[in-house]
Amino acid sequence: MPKKGYKKPLPPTAHDPESLVVWTRRYVEHMKVRGYSERTTITTEGYLLLFAEWAFDRGLSRPTEITKPILEAHQRWLFYFRCPSGKPLGFSSQRVRLQKLKNFFRYLARENVIAANPASELELPRIVRRIPRAILSEKEIERVLSTPEVTEPLGLRDRAIMETLYSTGLRRAELAKLELFDIDTERGTITVREGKGRKDRTVPVGERALMWIGRYTEEVRPTLVVPPDDGVLFLSDRGERLGLPWLTQHMRRYLAASKVGKNGACHIFRHSMATHMLEGGADVRIIQEILGHAETSTTAIYTRVSIKRLKAVHDETHPAARLGPKKPVTTVATEATEEDLLATLEEEAVEDDVP
Repeated sequence: MPKKGYKKPLPPTAHDPESLVVWTRRYVEHMKVRGYSERTTITTEGYLLLFAEWAFDRGLSRPTEITKPILEAHQRWLFYFRCPSGKPLGFSSQRVRLQKLKNFFRYLARENVIAANPASELELPRIVRRIPRAILSEKEIERVLSTPEVTEPLGLRDRAIMETLYSTGLRRAELAKLELFDIDTERGTITVREGKGRKDRTVPVGERALMWIGRYTEEVRPTLVVPPDDGVLFLSDRGERLGLPWLTQHMRRYLAASKVGKNGACHIFRHSMATHMLEGGADVRIIQEILGHAETSTTAIYTRVSIKRLKAVHDETHPAARLGPKKPVTTVATEATEEDLLATLEEEAVEDDVP
């Protein structure tokens, strides 16, 4: 199931002014006018056109023909769908597709295209917040970072990329969009422009990462850039902005070459950075700001990954934690604020918000 634009031939009803296909195009135009990112509009169009194709195969071509039972049938189809690899769609992927359908039909109802919204009461799949599958230890992260051959130009570039990912916790799309003027060496910061949710933020970057970025920009980037220089920081061997699939596959290969025995790609640097900072004593709200999470509950997932603090308290307080005599408790308990308690209760009780 494609995640970007729709390439298959459209149904014969594509020229019907009241068809699902035409209204999908109008809706996507509406999103563009409202300032949604190109990535969001492309993904939305692809998912909605896939639904239009699914509906056409069942003799349905217009929004007025879609009912709640039909949408529920489509939801079941998504549940049983299998990718070419044989794997099912994750519940989060199913939820994203269904949420885009809900937004689409809400728009149609608002435009009086349909008398009632058939998706208004469609129940979305529950999302379970899982801890990251793989977190690199500090020794493992250093092993991965040392994998590129820095005597080679592209190896030096790749080391700078990985150092940036680990130091800042940037998402791969945020890293690919970095430009030269986003790096502030004096202040030790990187400005992320139009991150997730089209929000800008400034994040700290370590001296070591800045050193590798500096070496790359001075020694390698001039040999890669193709005039006119548009200022993109990290370039491919053809002088182009790095593609997101390429970044994923490239980082995955380095992780495999390091032989740390863990799978992952760009996001493993983000997970590892957040976990290491938390174990080092950083407040979860500070990590939230750096990662660009809208809600603290999203960042709180790393409190479940960080085991060092829990282990230390367990060893000091549990009567059967050690074979020898129990050591005196040295951990100072801090009183939880009302805000912390409410946040914890909300995280445990409330369903996940719509993405």
